[in-house]
Amino acid sequence: MKRLISILFLALSVCIPLFAANEADSVVLGEVTIVARPATHEVITPQTLSGNDLQRLSAHSVADAMRYFSGVQIKDYGGVGGIKTVDIRSMGSHHVGVFYDGIEVGNAQNGTVDLGKFSLENIESISLYNGHKTEALQPAKDFGSSGTLYIRTRRPVFQQGKNYNVTVGMKAGSFGFANPSVLYEQKLSETVCLSMNAEYTFATGRYPFTIKKNLPDGSVAWDTTGYRQNGDVNAFRAEVGLFGYLPQGKWHIKGYYYQSNKGIPRAIIRNVWTSSQRQWDRNAFVQGAFQYRVGRRWEMQISAKYANDKMRYLNPDTTLMYIDNTFLQQEVYISWANQVELFDWWNLTLSGDYIYNTLSSNMANFVYPIRHTALVAAATSFHYKWIQAQASVLGNFVQDRISNHQSTTNNQKPCFTPAVFLSYQPLLKEQWFIRAFYKQIFRMPTFNDLYYTDVGNIALKPEETKQYDVSLEYSKQFTLHDAQGTKIGLHAKVDGYFNQVKNKIVAIPKGNSQYRWMMMNIGYVEIRGVDVNAGLDFTFPLSTTSFPLHLKVSGNYTYQKAQDFTDPNNPITYGGQIAYIPWHSCSALANLKWNGLSFNYSFIYVGERYHNSANILANYEQPWYTHDVALGYLFKIRPAKNKVNTSFDIDTSLEINNIFNQQYDIILNYPMPGINGKLIVKFII
Repeated sequence: MKRLISILFLALSVCIPLFAANEADSVVLGEVTIVARPATHEVITPQTLSGNDLQRLSAHSVADAMRYFSGVQIKDYGGVGGIKTVDIRSMGSHHVGVFYDGIEVGNAQNGTVDLGKFSLENIESISLYNGHKTEALQPAKDFGSSGTLYIRTRRPVFQQGKNYNVTVGMKAGSFGFANPSVLYEQKLSETVCLSMNAEYTFATGRYPFTIKKNLPDGSVAWDTTGYRQNGDVNAFRAEVGLFGYLPQGKWHIKGYYYQSNKGIPRAIIRNVWTSSQRQWDRNAFVQGAFQYRVGRRWEMQISAKYANDKMRYLNPDTTLMYIDNTFLQQEVYISWANQVELFDWWNLTLSGDYIYNTLSSNMANFVYPIRHTALVAAATSFHYKWIQAQASVLGNFVQDRISNHQSTTNNQKPCFTPAVFLSYQPLLKEQWFIRAFYKQIFRMPTFNDLYYTDVGNIALKPEETKQYDVSLEYSKQFTLHDAQGTKIGLHAKVDGYFNQVKNKIVAIPKGNSQYRWMMMNIGYVEIRGVDVNAGLDFTFPLSTTSFPLHLKVSGNYTYQKAQDFTDPNNPITYGGQIAYIPWHSCSALANLKWNGLSFNYSFIYVGERYHNSANILANYEQPWYTHDVALGYLFKIRPAKNKVNTSFDIDTSLEINNIFNQQYDIILNYPMPGINGKLIVKFII
C-alpha cells in the first residue's frame, strides 16, 4: 500500500505544469481580485431542485425531496425518524454516491447513507446525476459511483451595507412534530464570512394506520387498524462553516455534528406492531477544500475530511434475541485534483484520492477491519461549438487488513473503469441537445458484507455495473405578443437507458437455519427504462399592479423494466421484476406566486410492483399516490420614516400532506402516515 500511495503522489506531481500564462479575466471586489473562469456547460445535465422551489416542497428531509426526481426509488420505513435510502435506476442504494458540499458521505460499514438524517433547513440545492458530474476539476471519488447526489448547503449572501443575517424558524405539525432552528451568518471581512446553523427535531411518530393483507384467493388474511408504535425521534444537528476568497481562488472549512435517539418501529404482521428496539447515532466530521488557480492554464483543488461515526443498536426482546451492539467507524480522506487547460477548448485532469477506514465493535469475535483505498482518475474534456465530450478512467486500489488472534491482509485486485460522455447541439441558436454516455463502475463489498460475524464472506468480488444512456433535451425562452407580454420558459428532456449489474451481492440462508446467512456473488440484473422530464415557467406582468404573477409547473415520468436474471433454473424468479421497482411512476409540481403570496401543489404516483423477484400474486403490491398542498405568505415588516432600522421578514407556510388520507406502504408492512399537516414560521433579519 505504501508503494501505491507513493506512485499516486508521484503521478500527481508529474501532471503539474511548469509554466504560467497570462491571468484570466477578473472582478475587483473591495481590495480583493476574484478570478472568474469562463462559463461552461456540463456534458450531462442533472436534475436539480434549488432555492425557493426546494424550500416550498412538502418535505422535511433530503429523502422527501428526492421523490420528485425521475428514475428514483425511495425506501422509506415510515415517519420522521424512519430510515430512508435512495436507489437510482434500480442499481441499488450501494451504487449511489452522496456528496455533502463536494465531499462524499462515507459508510464503509454497510455502504448506504440514511438521507433522513439530512434536513432541508440549511440546504441550498440538491442535484442528481446519472453517471457522474462532468466538471473538469473534481476529485477522483466523484468518478466512482453509478449515480451521484450532490447536496449543497447555503453559502452566506449579504445585501449591500449589511454584515449579518439571522433566521429563526419553527416548524410544528402532526404526530408530535416540532422542529426549531436558527441560522446566523456574519461577514468577518471583505473576503471571509462565517455561518452557523443548528436545529432540533422531535416527533412522537405515533400516527394512525390501516393495513390489510389478502390471500391469493382474494380472501382477507388479516386486517389491522391501530397507531404506529416506537416511532419517536429526538435529533440535534449543528454546523459551522468558514468561507473565504483569495486573489486567485477560494476555500471553505465546515464542521458538522448530528446525534439522534430514536425508536425502530417493527413490521406490522398479524396484528402485532409493538416494538422495543432503539438506535442511537452520533455523526461528526470536519472537512474543507482549497481551490487555487495559477495563471490561465493550471488549477488545483485540495480537499480533506475526518469523520467519526458511532451507532448503538439495542433489541431488549429476549423472545427473539437480545442484542446490544455498538459500532464506531472512522474515516480520513485526502484528495488532490489538478486541471491543465491545453487550449481554451481542451483540458486534462488528473486526480488522486486516499481514504482510510476503520470499524470497531463490542461484538464477540469481531475482526476490526482497516481499509486503505487509493483512487486515481485521469480525464480529458473537449468542447468546440456544437460538440462537448469527456472521457475518463478511474483506477481503484483497495487493501483490507483484519485482526482477530492473527492479522490477515485481503487485497482486492486493482480495477480500472472507463466512462465516455458526449453532447451534440445540432443548431447553435437553439437550446437543443443530443446527449449520450457509457460508464462502467463497481462498488466494493462493505465491511458487513465481508466480515460481519458468522455472515460475511471474505472471498466476495466487487459488484459491477455498466450504464448506457441516450437523451434528447430542449429549452426555449420566448415572449407572447399579448397585451401583457407574457414570458414563457419551456424545458423538456427524454432519457432512454440500459443498465447491467453483475456479481450482485445477495444474502442466502446458511444451512437450514433462517437465522444464519452468508453473503454471495450470485446476482445479475438488467434494467431498461425511459425517463421523461418537462416543465413550463410563466411570468404574467399584470397591468393593475407592479408585481408579476409567476406560475411554474413541472412533471416527471419513469418507466422501468428491471429484471432478475440470476438463476435460469428458477422459472418463478428468472426474468421477474426485481423487488419494489414499479413499472410506472410519476410526479408533478405546481407553484403559483404573486407578491408575497405563494401556493404549491405536488403529486406522487408509484405504480404496481412486487416485493420479491417472484412476480406472483402473493408478492403483489398495489399502486399508491399522494397529493400535498401548501399555502405561504411572506410578510415584509419595514420601519416608519425617521425610525430605527428594524426591518425584517416573516415567512409563513401551512402544509397539508396526503390530503386524501391514502393508506399505503413503500416497504411491505411498514405503513406510511395518512393525512397530516405542518405550520412553518421563520423570522428573517
